[in-house]
Amino acid sequence: MVCLTGETLQIYFLGTAGALPTPQRNLTCIMVRRGSDTLLFDCGEGAQQQMMRARTGFTVDAIFITHWHADHFLGIFGLVQTLSFMGRTTPLSIYGPPWVRELVAMVEQLSGYDPGFAIEPRELRPGAVVPFGGYAVHTFPTSHGLPGLGYVLVEDPRPGRFNRDRAIEMGVPAGPLFGRLQRGETVRLTSNGLPVEIRPEDVMGAPRPGRKVVYTGDTRPVPDVMGDLCRDADLLIHDATFDDQELPRAREVFHSTAGEAGQVAQALAARCLVLVHLSPRYTSAAAHLQDAKKYFSGEVIAPADLTMREIPFRD
Repeated sequence: MVCLTGETLQIYFLGTAGALPTPQRNLTCIMVRRGSDTLLFDCGEGAQQQMMRARTGFTVDAIFITHWHADHFLGIFGLVQTLSFMGRTTPLSIYGPPWVRELVAMVEQLSGYDPGFAIEPRELRPGAVVPFGGYAVHTFPTSHGLPGLGYVLVEDPRPGRFNRDRAIEMGVPAGPLFGRLQRGETVRLTSNGLPVEIRPEDVMGAPRPGRKVVYTGDTRPVPDVMGDLCRDADLLIHDATFDDQELPRAREVFHSTAGEAGQVAQALAARCLVLVHLSPRYTSAAAHLQDAKKYFSGEVIAPADLTMREIPFRD
């Protein structure tokens, strides 16, 4: 059975700063809303306040952590307290590379009491797949001097376009049978006194790809390991801690420059490049945008905190 629902896909940039917050940028936290699901990718300190400022509410179905540097996970402690105060009872899964079990044990210990819901650690390795309804989250390895993961949200393929004229030509009357064919069902009817079987592929075009969002977390450029999994992303959210003048420093501390992010976006044919994790030494993203555009011909943005980006279907 084919699912026909066209779910919304919204990205909230709750925190886009590097290792230290600034008056304009909070620590790393990316919220993805896909239909009724809400996922957090990294959860830096102060994530709760950013959620309030963005008016997203505190509905969180799962948290994915890229690596165990404090600016990417310290917000979990406060968020768990808030969820407890609000009466949450459903389990909360926290996904991440090795050490996620130790993190969850620390959260539970420091809470000092039973929060009222289970916190479930889910250790992931490169190449893992976490399925959800209508989409999945895949992992790939990053290069940041310690075990780390990038994440790719990939929707299931969408049905092809329904050819109404062809269906009528084959004897299908307009009405409920159209819907059954679009849902992947074969229909049987009588035409000119003869039994006729109409299959979905008779009246449907080729399946269309779903949307794709890639988030690298902190990393040196790794386009080779990202490969086909990350190719043709609607949104590539890439580490751009430094502008290109600081390339030696980026190499030293296992981060990327904006120009390098642009090269990755171009190599992987991304549709839009998002520059995040900007070092607090910068008060403007102008140089980052300029550097990325030297290499990437698509859209480049360096969103302010609390920006929301909705990802439309491609057709």
